[in-house]
This record gives sequence, C-alpha cells and structure tokens, in this order.
Amino acid sequence: MLLREITLPLDDLSEAKMAWAKRGNKVVRKFRCAGGRRHGRIVSNIAQCFAKPDMKKRLKLKVTKARLGAKMARKARKTKRTNSASRRVATLNRASRPKRL
Repeated sequence: MLLREITLPLDDLSEAKMAWAKRGNKVVRKFRCAGGRRHGRIVSNIAQCFAKPDMKKRLKLKVTKARLGAKMARKARKTKRTNSASRRVATLNRASRPKRL
C-alpha cells in the first residue's frame, strides 16, 4: 500500500484530469491518472488509478501481443486514421493539452 493511497481521498478530482475516449462509436468522458500505479493512463473511474493490477489479464495480454502485436498495431493505426469517433477524440484531447511555446 502506498502512503498516497492513505492520505488522499480516491474521489478527489485533483488526482486526475478529464480526458475523452471512445467506447464503440461513441465519445465518452474519462480521466487521465495524475498519480498511482496507472500514472498517465486513461481510466473510466478515478479509483482505478490506485487499483492493484490483475495479473491474469496482464499475462494474457502479453501472450496476445507476442502473437498478434504487429497486426493489432496496424488495425489501430487504420482505425485512428479513418474512424470519425477516433478523430473526434484526438481533437478533443488535443484541445485540453497545454500550449507549447
């Protein structure tokens, strides 16, 4: 257990920033973890930032990626380029990013 988990309430929105993601062909609001084990990852519930990893799912994905990793990457690139919901998500998340000088 981390000290941060004890001292900070899980429902505190300062621990996560709003982000947009795709669920099917719909655009939904999610959160980008600012701390915890999933720092930087987009999750649907802020409490997931501090959840312990599910080792069975982690190992299963590792095997799947070893087998189909290149194919998955090609399909994801094509989807992000062509799917209107994916393009909308990219635009929305780009708008919330801080400006670079």
